[in-house]
Amino acid sequence: MNTDRVMKLANAVHRTALAVSFGKLGWRAEGMPVIELTTTGRKSGRAFSCLLTSPLQFGDTYVIVASRGGDTRHPDWYFNLTSNPEVQVSTGGKPRQQYRARVATAEERADLWPKAVSVYKNYAKYQGKTSREIPMVFLEPVA
Repeated sequence: MNTDRVMKLANAVHRTALAVSFGKLGWRAEGMPVIELTTTGRKSGRAFSCLLTSPLQFGDTYVIVASRGGDTRHPDWYFNLTSNPEVQVSTGGKPRQQYRARVATAEERADLWPKAVSVYKNYAKYQGKTSREIPMVFLEPVA
């Protein structure tokens, strides 16, 4: 099965768990909060949503990792938010809020990466599977 199908299937299963539990289960995974990220498609202009974990949070700011399981290419949501950083974030079944995405600088990533790996060890495995540097992204609330 290709990576796209695996990712879509995982998101569908996760959404089903949220729906079946009426939003009571599925907002935490591997000890991390789960967020629903909505981006604008860079080609289509359509809204796309996916469920992601956030290994690090700073107040209302979430940090997400564009690992795609160690695939050779970045996830589509990453390309979308680099084209249009205005995104929406929802967590815990709450309404979507406006956020702005910002890719971590090299210095920020150097500081954040070990912290993210300490929260979720598989990030190190994912980085070992690919030659690309896995980006980290800040999702900062819009005032």
